[in-house]
Amino acid sequence: MNNPVRPIACEIIDVKKESQSEWTFKVKSDIKPSHGQFLQLSIPKFGEAPISVSAYGDGWMDFTIRAVGKVTDEIFNKQPGDTLFLRGPYGHGWPVEEQFKGKHIVMITGGTGLAPVRSMLNKFYNEDGYVKSVTLISGFKNEAGIIFKPELELWKNKFTTHYTLDRDKIDGWNVGFVTELVKEVPFESFEGDYEVIIVGPPAMMKFTAMEAMKCGVPVEKIWVSFERKMSCAIGKCGHCRIDETYVCLEGPVFNYTQAKKLID
Repeated sequence: MNNPVRPIACEIIDVKKESQSEWTFKVKSDIKPSHGQFLQLSIPKFGEAPISVSAYGDGWMDFTIRAVGKVTDEIFNKQPGDTLFLRGPYGHGWPVEEQFKGKHIVMITGGTGLAPVRSMLNKFYNEDGYVKSVTLISGFKNEAGIIFKPELELWKNKFTTHYTLDRDKIDGWNVGFVTELVKEVPFESFEGDYEVIIVGPPAMMKFTAMEAMKCGVPVEKIWVSFERKMSCAIGKCGHCRIDETYVCLEGPVFNYTQAKKLID
């Protein structure tokens, strides 16, 4: 009988430092997640942590991890050839086929919020014509916190990009918060044929959504991800419950018509 919470041992095949605090672990696996889904990564005797998939392909998945507790601290001690235990994938990912295909896409991310949309951005980049256009606004606290630097440069070739740091100044980047750049998006030129995706800390998602709505974006065109709210991932422990909503089952991706009630 298949046990939905039994983890599978998977070999780490590469470890890459992304920033001062984040590392990407490439794991050998035949699991096929959807864009925006997450898995539970665990180490015996230390526990487990929910981590979104930042990229995947035939026989592998990437997890971009920030050290925020005992489990992630222990994962950071792992090297290629070591083992991580995975279970999943879980949750509802991005409605790529249903809602995003063939439209103008506005993507707004804060910090490691870029990780849950990285695989989807690469799909849009590599598959010409899948979407009409991509406008990417990505913000980080400082230069040391920038992740996926090669891809941020690559995406400039096909996407309209606005990159910003909260306080540091570097060539070609804005200084300030992503909320200040929302007004730069030409929403009216999209003639209603667009969707807005926002991922980052809860306060960032709330205020960025507010700015988008000030620009005339209907609430039903906004999508967010609550990747920080998962525990057991199968709706049993109640850790992710907000009112009557189980984030691990109904999310982590939500349309803002529902998400605004979960953030407020």
